[in-house]
Amino acid sequence: MTDNSGYTPTNSEGTENLSEILRIRREKLNALRQAGRDPYKVTKYDVTHNSAQIRENFDSLDGTDTSVAGRIITRRIMGKASFATIQDGAGRIQIYIRRDDLGNEEYENFKKQIDIGDIIGVTGSIFKTKTGEISIHAKTLTLLTKSLLPLPEKFHGLTDTELRYRQRYVDLIVNPEVKETFIKRSAIIREIRSFLDARGFLEVDTPVLHTISIGANARPFVTHLNALDLDMYLRIETELYLKRLIVGGLERVYEIGRIFRNEGMDTRHNPEFTTVELYQAYTDYRGMMEIVEDLYSHLAKTICGSLKITYQGKEIDMTTPWTKMTMREAVKKYAGVSYDDWADDEAARKCAKEHNVECEENATRGEVLEAFFETYVEDNLIQPTFIYEYPVDISPLAKRCPDNPEFTERFEFFINASEMGNAFSELNDPIDQRTRFERQVAEKHAQGYTNAQVDEDFLCALEYGLPPTGGLGFGVDRLVMLLTDNASIRDVLLFPTMKPLQ
Repeated sequence: MTDNSGYTPTNSEGTENLSEILRIRREKLNALRQAGRDPYKVTKYDVTHNSAQIRENFDSLDGTDTSVAGRIITRRIMGKASFATIQDGAGRIQIYIRRDDLGNEEYENFKKQIDIGDIIGVTGSIFKTKTGEISIHAKTLTLLTKSLLPLPEKFHGLTDTELRYRQRYVDLIVNPEVKETFIKRSAIIREIRSFLDARGFLEVDTPVLHTISIGANARPFVTHLNALDLDMYLRIETELYLKRLIVGGLERVYEIGRIFRNEGMDTRHNPEFTTVELYQAYTDYRGMMEIVEDLYSHLAKTICGSLKITYQGKEIDMTTPWTKMTMREAVKKYAGVSYDDWADDEAARKCAKEHNVECEENATRGEVLEAFFETYVEDNLIQPTFIYEYPVDISPLAKRCPDNPEFTERFEFFINASEMGNAFSELNDPIDQRTRFERQVAEKHAQGYTNAQVDEDFLCALEYGLPPTGGLGFGVDRLVMLLTDNASIRDVLLFPTMKPLQ
């Protein structure tokens, strides 16, 4: 059931009861307006302290006057004195209200016209009750905003998972642990910036709207630019523009940016998500490994207070150095299969069939190796692990290994059986890059994605010369999930993508 405000019931209230609550609250608002007390006309309220400042500095503030503001979360109405709890951006604090202090008219107004969920301003003196609770002895109350919809029933809260995501504003009000997740998310991003800035990286912005759809595996969203009558594509990565900047002489760059991929949705995927991509000239993928280890161990200590964190009941040890295996070594260890035993692509596909590993009919040896890895290896990578030397077939932007050109200087790192990030020694041979791009685009065309194109401008940049470069990309959302012990990406996105109710 919804009313014309778009409200959806968030507790066990029946339809009739809810309708009555909505009617009564609007009647109270009308009565306030008729009495010249329209709360929506209040434009400002001077706040001197928040709830945390009062609690943390009580010894020095005891007895002093203060001015606070927040949303009423609970209240206990009695004859001549009442209590309420308000919630501000820093927490909650109790308010003590007496008829003798406010006056009869104001006290009656508090009792009859103000509801749980309303936002009020309070002036008064700071004190501690006989039970030891830090409180504010109110001298004045000001209604700042009237809440026309009731909050969820206090003992059960907002527990419907889908409704929590749809009405995140209510979720944040009634579930304090949710607010803590997003405070930590902000802290994580701030620490990433600080870490990279301290190492001489320059934060930059690159275009979100692209004029071509490249041949990468991710499927883009398509939009249209009316001014030029031109179809455009929301970016699926920031990589190619960042590497243009390395060509231009900005030797260490990074971007924390929103990425858009028109693909599936599950507990680890949302159509729009946040990544960090960084590029450093004159280093390679092993230099990126060092950055990953240093950054993730720094974040674990800073955000969680320890190198050993708990995620979904498992202890994850971020202590460095992390485990390192080539993809071939990992497949041999967990699947008992050796890439070197496959004489050709057909032999690899035959081996896959014998082991019930799914792959394309025309899969190459490298693609079969990846399929074995996904089937047999990933679920075993609980502790932080680097998997490196990926087949060139699945690594179109990575430099080949000098001693084995079938493989590339590429790694991905895994924690709790989840891929957390990807890094290369960046391919800087424009001729080799063109060949790989053309193959990639041809494959996309064969699959029916005829808009895929070779990025000619990027190839032009490579022909001016890209120095030896290490590049790294990782998802911020999965990192936040790990450090806040959340199992779903929707729990770390303030407004995850949802199918409309109507």
